[in-house]
Amino acid sequence: MTREAGRVPDRAELADRAAIAEILALHCRGVDRADEAALKSCYWPDATTAYGEAAVPAHPFCSQLASAITAYAQTHHMVTNSLFVFDGDRAQVETMLLAFHYRESADGDDSEMTYLGRYLDDFEKRGDVWKIMHREPVMSWSQNSRATHDADHPALSALRRAGRYPDDPLYQLAKTRASF
Repeated sequence: MTREAGRVPDRAELADRAAIAEILALHCRGVDRADEAALKSCYWPDATTAYGEAAVPAHPFCSQLASAITAYAQTHHMVTNSLFVFDGDRAQVETMLLAFHYRESADGDDSEMTYLGRYLDDFEKRGDVWKIMHREPVMSWSQNSRATHDADHPALSALRRAGRYPDDPLYQLAKTRASF
């Protein structure tokens, strides 16, 4: 179903957009923290993903992704510019993706892979909950290059360092504050 571009959404649609945006952001966190539970919480149990030639069940894929992403010392995924098309309890969502993947090397020849693309998602609402039913990433461009990491830079030396689940500062803060 198409809609008039620029149409003002009603309150219910704004709430639906906010719920979907939360899933999009949580998926980025799940990847970057290698947090399998966070990743799986973004998909319905019967959902699929197509990160390759064929669609596969999403939950087993999330387990593999959480493990595989640790080949990189750090990753940083960002989503922007989401477009929504709602049809009742279903939504098609196109979201721009920018991701950085930092790989350390024992010989100091570190590298960075930059990835630009889009997520093409089919979301489904069950009750009051939106989750992904199918995801297909589409690559626009990527680049591999040598990289450096200046952990001792004076302006940055006092900052806490990102980590994977459960060692990232986010999970330590969650123990002392209301859950993120």
